[in-house]
Amino acid sequence: MHKLLRAHAGELAADLAAPTAVPTKLSRRAFLQATGAAGGGLMLGIALPGTSQAQAPGQSFVYPPSAFVRIAPDSSVTVLINKLEFGQGVMTAMPMLIVEELDCDWNKVRAEHAPAEKIYAHPGFGIQMTGGSDSIASSYQQFRVIGATARLMLLQAAAAQWKAPLDRLDTRDGVIYEIGGQKRRATFGSLADAAMKLPVPTRVGLKANAADFKLIGKPTRRLDSREKVNGTAKFGIDQMPAGCRVAMVARPPVFGGKVESVDTTRAQAVKGVQAVFQVPGDRGGGGVAVVASGYWPAKTGRDALDIKWTLPAGPSTDAQLAQFRQLATQAGLPAKRDGDANAIKSAARTITAEFEFPYLAHAAMEPLNATVDLKADAMTIWCGSQFQTVDQLRAAQAAGLKPEQVNLVTTLAGGGFGRRATPASDYVVEAVHVAKAAKAAGIDAPIKVIWSREDDMRGGYYRPLHVHRVAVGVDAAGKPAAWQHTIVGQSIMMGTAFEKFMVKDGVDVTATEGVVDTPYRLPNMHVAVHHPEANVPVLWWRAVGHTHTAFVMETLIDELAVSAKQDPIAYRLALLDPTHARHRAVLTLVRDRSGWGKTPVPKGRARGVAVHESFGSVCAHVVEVSVDNNRFRVHKVTSAIDCGLAVNPLTIEAQVQSAIVFGLSAALHQKITLKDGRVEQGNFTDFPVLRIDEMPEVAVHIVPSSAKPSGVGEPGTPPIAPAVANAVAALTGKRLRKLPFDLSA
Repeated sequence: MHKLLRAHAGELAADLAAPTAVPTKLSRRAFLQATGAAGGGLMLGIALPGTSQAQAPGQSFVYPPSAFVRIAPDSSVTVLINKLEFGQGVMTAMPMLIVEELDCDWNKVRAEHAPAEKIYAHPGFGIQMTGGSDSIASSYQQFRVIGATARLMLLQAAAAQWKAPLDRLDTRDGVIYEIGGQKRRATFGSLADAAMKLPVPTRVGLKANAADFKLIGKPTRRLDSREKVNGTAKFGIDQMPAGCRVAMVARPPVFGGKVESVDTTRAQAVKGVQAVFQVPGDRGGGGVAVVASGYWPAKTGRDALDIKWTLPAGPSTDAQLAQFRQLATQAGLPAKRDGDANAIKSAARTITAEFEFPYLAHAAMEPLNATVDLKADAMTIWCGSQFQTVDQLRAAQAAGLKPEQVNLVTTLAGGGFGRRATPASDYVVEAVHVAKAAKAAGIDAPIKVIWSREDDMRGGYYRPLHVHRVAVGVDAAGKPAAWQHTIVGQSIMMGTAFEKFMVKDGVDVTATEGVVDTPYRLPNMHVAVHHPEANVPVLWWRAVGHTHTAFVMETLIDELAVSAKQDPIAYRLALLDPTHARHRAVLTLVRDRSGWGKTPVPKGRARGVAVHESFGSVCAHVVEVSVDNNRFRVHKVTSAIDCGLAVNPLTIEAQVQSAIVFGLSAALHQKITLKDGRVEQGNFTDFPVLRIDEMPEVAVHIVPSSAKPSGVGEPGTPPIAPAVANAVAALTGKRLRKLPFDLSA
C-alpha cells in the first residue's frame, strides 16, 4: 500500500491540494511567526527555501534545523514533531532520533507538535500526515540528518569563534569542547545565536555503527508521561480559547439524510443555548447545530430539537450479509491469477470455508472534536489531526480562505486508529461550517464542536463489512495444491484522492493486502474481489485490510497443518517462501519464548499461533486459551516482532500490547450492525472494549535487527484474532470463521 502511494507522492499531493493552490515559499519571518520563534530566544532560525510538495525517491533535500530544533540560551532543546501524538509515543521516539546525532543533554529535551506547514510534509508522501505505522520509519533518516546538521553548525560556530580547527572539536551532552589546545568549552545555548547565521550544510555524516548509539535502541521513558498523568496535557477536547462556545450537531440517523423541517422552540428555551441553525454535511446531507455556553446546555438543547428528516434507503446487516455471501459464490474482478485455475479439481481433497467480518467503529477514547476561531481573513483550528495538510486545505475551502490563512494547531489526541484521517476532513469541515453560521448569527467567538460518544459511534466511518469464501485443494502430503479465494466488501479508496493509486483494474488493493502477497508458497492461487456499494461510509481502521485477510490466511494455514497432522509452527516454516527470513525469525523466537512444544500448558488450556506481515514488519503471537460454558478466556500472549532497528523498545512493547487489546476487543466483543440504515450500537455498553479483568499476560520480544525501522503501531493487531481462533480449535476442535467469536453458533 505505502509503496504505491510513495510512487505517486507528488501526484497525490497535487490532487489533495486541488482546487486550492498551496504556497510554495515561506518567508523567514512568516515561518518564525508560525512556529512561535519570532522575538528572539529560540535559536537556529534560518530562512526556509522554497520546497517541492514531495521528495522523489533518492532525492537529496536540506531540512533547515530551525524547522525542527530550537535551542534556547539555557541549552534546553525543543523538538518539533510533524506527526500526531495520539498514544503511540512519537513525542519521545522522534526526539531520540535527533538527539542521537545532535548530542545534547536528553534531560533538557522537550517536544511539541509542529504547525501545519509544507516543510513538515511526510518525506515520501508529500503531505503532513500520521498513519500507516510509519512515523519512525519515515523519519529515521530525516530526523537524524536534522540532528547531525544542527550539531555541525554548532561546531562550525565554535570553530569560528575560537579560530580552532573543526577536527579538534567535539560534543558531549550539549557542550562543545576543544581537544588539546586551550581545551575551551561552550554550551550549545551560548553558540546557537552564532550558529543560526551560518549556511546550512548540504552534507553531514551520521553514526554508521549502531554500537555507537547512546540513545537509539535504549529503553527510554516517555517525555510526555508526566503531563498526561498530572492532567496538564491538553488534548483537542480540552481546548477552550477565551470566550469559546460549545456546539453540538444533530446529524441524520441514516447517512445522507437531510433536514425536512425543524422546530427549535424547546432547544432555544434551554438555559445557555445561544443559537440554533442548520449546517451542511460532508455526505450530501446536513444537520442542525446548537451553540451554547458549555457542553451540557449544548447537548440538552440538541436533544430537545424536533427534527423531521428526509432519509434515503439504508441497508440492514442481515440482508447485506446475504448479498455478500451470494456474491462470494460468483466470479469477481481478478486480483491475482497464478497457475492453473482448474488445478483444484485434481486435488486429493478440498477444504471450503466462508468467513464473516462485521463493520467496526474506531471508538477512540477521546470522541471527535475541533475548535475553530474564524476571523475575516484568518482562521485557527485546534484538533488532533492525522491529516494536517488535508484538513488545512479542506478547512480553507470551507471558509473561503487560502490555506496559508489557516493556522491548524495539532493537539494531543486520545486515540484515532484512522478516524482522524479522513480524506473529506468531515469533522473539521463541519466545525468550520458551524463557526461560519455562528458568526452570521452574531456570535463572534471561537466555537468548539464536540461529538458525543454516541455521535462518534453512529456517525461513521467504519471498517468495512467483509465476506471471504475460500476453497483450498490439498495434495496427498497435506500441502496446498490450489487456492481459490473470493473477497467481498466495500472499497475504502474509491471516491477519494487515493483512488487512482490504490484501485487497480477495479480492485481496491487494501482489500487484498495480506492475501495476494502471502509469504507462503501457495501454487495455483486465484484471488477475486467484489466491491458492492452500500450507504455506509467506510475508512481505514487500525491495520486496514490485514484485519480480515490475516484471519482468513492464518486460520486456514493452521487448519491445513492440523489436518496434515503436523506441528502448526513447523508446517508454517516449511511452507514459507525461502525469501521470507523475517517470518522465520519471528516464528522461531515466539516458539522458543512461549515454550511451544516444550512446556506443557495448564490443564484445560491450549495454545494457538499466527504470524502476519503488515506495514513492513512481521509479528507473531502464541496465545494460551481456556473454554468454559462456551466462554473462553485468553490467559497469556507471547509476541515476537521484527520491526527493523528498535528505536525505543519501550514504545514498541507498549504498541504491541495496545494492538493486542485492540484486536482482542474486536475478536471477542465488537460489531457494528445496521437496521434500515441506522447504526444500532451507540456506546461501550453495546460495543465493548476489553475489560481489565479480561487482559491476558503479555510478553513482547523484539527480533534484533540492524535494518531500517518499520511499522509498529498496527502489525500486532492482525495476528491476534487468528491466534486465538487457532487455540480454540486446538482445544475444542471447532473452527471459528465469524467475528466477533461465538462458540454457541
